[in-house]
Amino acid sequence: MTLAPTVSEVAGALSPDGLILRGGFNFTPDDAPPAGPSGAPARSVLLVGQAGAAPWPHFQRWLEKQPKPIANPLDTWSRQTIGAMAQAFGGRAVSPSDRPFMPFQQWAMRAEGLKPSPLGILMHPRYGLWHAYRGALLFEVEIAFDEPHEVIHLCDACVDKPCLKSCPVGAYTEHGFTHQACLDHVRGADGGPCRTVGCLDRNACPYGADYRYPQAAQAFHMASYASLTR
Repeated sequence: MTLAPTVSEVAGALSPDGLILRGGFNFTPDDAPPAGPSGAPARSVLLVGQAGAAPWPHFQRWLEKQPKPIANPLDTWSRQTIGAMAQAFGGRAVSPSDRPFMPFQQWAMRAEGLKPSPLGILMHPRYGLWHAYRGALLFEVEIAFDEPHEVIHLCDACVDKPCLKSCPVGAYTEHGFTHQACLDHVRGADGGPCRTVGCLDRNACPYGADYRYPQAAQAFHMASYASLTR
């Protein structure tokens, strides 16, 4: 019988690569969980991600060692790194870009009690908008989790909503995101600031400033989003 890993064991194994455990939960009989490592339904999930840009130097060192360009290097690095953790602990690694898509945002809200910001990114009470989920580990055993605690949603107390007022083309509004307007601007002649310092709406959020991604990381993500040549 496979023994369940502890949360602290997995967290400790992730830290050398700048990754952190983003919570998790045991599936209930009402869920329709994905398959675990043997193909049987998973019984638990641990979310893996980052706070701030802690993985950035580890990813950069790995990228410099690659013999040729990679189409989606951050996805590839994340898959390799989290996949190694899955092998070490007897789980199955899955990625947000896997198809069919798995409900990562729903898992994240359930695991950490977070809610979406007006930009759609989940608002974290400590990290603000400067965090991400890079993958998850699925196990066919239940894991012991701490009791969940109530999370304060910072957006509820934010009256000014600067995140909806800084985009040059007003791509984000209370009614949603105008993807094409954003993309056209980022790719256009006036999109230089967005290409170099990242999304201006995201950067306008006052929360989690200590975890703000460095300019190089933001430019990398924007280039990936807009399919720009770097």
